[in-house]
Amino acid sequence: MIAHVDHGKTTLVDALLQQAGGFRENAVVVDRVMDSMDLEREKGITILAKNTAVRRGDIKINIVDTPGHADFGGEVERALTMVDAVVLLVDASEGPLPQTRFVLRKAMELELKIILVVNKIDRPDARIAEVVDETYELFMDLDATEEQIEFPIVYTVAREGKATLDPNEPGENMDVLFKVLIDEVPAPLHDPEHPMRAWVTNLDSSPYVGRIAICRVEHGTIRKGSTIAWCKADGTIANAKIGQLSITEGLERVDVEEAGPGEIITVSGIEEVTIGETLADLADPRPFPAITVDEPTLSMTIGANSSPLAGKEGSKLTARQIKDRLDKELVGNVSIRVNDTARPDTWEVQGRGELQLAILIEQMRREGFELTIGKPVVLTKEIDGKVHEPTERITIDVPEEHVGSVTQLLGERKGKMENMANHGHGWVRLDYVVPARALIGFRTHFLTETRGTGMLHHMFEGWIPWQGELRTRPNGSVMADRKGVVTPHATLLLQDRMALYIGPGAEVYEGMIIGENARSEDMDVNICRTKELNNIRTQSSDDTVRLTPPRIISLELALETIADDECVEVTPENVRLRKVALNAGERARLLKNKKRPRE
Repeated sequence: MIAHVDHGKTTLVDALLQQAGGFRENAVVVDRVMDSMDLEREKGITILAKNTAVRRGDIKINIVDTPGHADFGGEVERALTMVDAVVLLVDASEGPLPQTRFVLRKAMELELKIILVVNKIDRPDARIAEVVDETYELFMDLDATEEQIEFPIVYTVAREGKATLDPNEPGENMDVLFKVLIDEVPAPLHDPEHPMRAWVTNLDSSPYVGRIAICRVEHGTIRKGSTIAWCKADGTIANAKIGQLSITEGLERVDVEEAGPGEIITVSGIEEVTIGETLADLADPRPFPAITVDEPTLSMTIGANSSPLAGKEGSKLTARQIKDRLDKELVGNVSIRVNDTARPDTWEVQGRGELQLAILIEQMRREGFELTIGKPVVLTKEIDGKVHEPTERITIDVPEEHVGSVTQLLGERKGKMENMANHGHGWVRLDYVVPARALIGFRTHFLTETRGTGMLHHMFEGWIPWQGELRTRPNGSVMADRKGVVTPHATLLLQDRMALYIGPGAEVYEGMIIGENARSEDMDVNICRTKELNNIRTQSSDDTVRLTPPRIISLELALETIADDECVEVTPENVRLRKVALNAGERARLLKNKKRPRE
């Protein structure tokens, strides 16, 4: 299942599982059952690719649900190596979006059979015929072959579990989609004479059996307890013994004695196995090529918490614990890189986008880590002796009245308009190509300008020569000038001059960012000031103090907000912004040295 984010992949898998008897009769069924992580259910998106299986008569259909967000493209690329065909979902109103192009291109490169599903055909603003035409245009843009462009089309309302071949005739159930899958998806291709070979495409873990390899058997039969050849990523081959062997039935793993071609299996007993390695026949090992994914485009530093409040809220504080956790992430996440820096307690982590790295930080935060996170920076590379930077293709849907402000925002960020379309429903679609660094912090300004109504999607487009300086943040920061506790009196005096991030009772320290200045320069203030007490009573002294609620800073917003000389302090209980140099005098010296012309 591949699609852009929020086009209904996981909901469609729910419907297929329910109608194929994937749940027990007494099972408690929740929506989006494949989104099993807490973060997935909280954010309403799929983060990790996961597999399930349904049976239709005597035919078993293995299904892999994939993320739709561009930042998790590595999960999609890895999942595509496990399948023989893809179901491409497209929203009946939104049509193909940037991530649709990305996942379709990857599927076509692997020459997989493609089935188009137009979902949400019950939407009042559905434009089914136009969306199908746009999908054909996308196939042609990607240089599809004649065979690839002759794809079957199924129209669905996944939420209601209905599918049909004619959008004018409502469906009753998912039988039509099951029939198309069985007729169109080829059976696993294998050579009976080929020695056993299985490709490790994902990892899991269990407190009882340790690391679990998730593989697809390409040829031969793999048996429980047998000794196989373990073809490692470094090119060496070692003997390994299969511990537990299981397959997926519905949402459960079932232990089996053996598994044949086309089956997606889980194998335990090989503790150091990693993604991309091969389990092969002991007498004739033939390794698969390494799994390759697109290179990272963004990096940020992750290190130990060095603030004055360090150690008060978390349980994992040391650099060694952070390094062990990052090394563990590398094992199962093929799309990130971890590099050393000049500081022994800080590492550079590279990934596909802010959301992917924010999810990693949020997971570490919930595990008890205290961290200091640096500003996200785009990765550049040299082409023909010139520095090039990554660009993003963005698709924006906004009400007509906000088109002017959005085009002005993107113009300031050196965005290039590729297309503009008005579908007649009061909404306008804008397609832009923008330097990737211009999108850092853009979402907040975009939602402000569109009053929260705009929708923004983006994905990696390519490389262009460095575009020069970009001014992406018009406001300065407001810092506390001393350690203490925020008072209502100080908050009342300051709230009209700035947007505050914290409220009375919060603990602060010198150099901690407490708000956003209305002007472009930074400012230090005393947020701990108390009201002077005396024996003179005035008529207004007992008036009710009305305080404006502070702006709550989420982890994603914090990463977008910080400037080059700022960082984010992350603990299990709080997300705080701070200056890298906490002392005001030291910051002034650094700024003076930066402004001084080079001799």
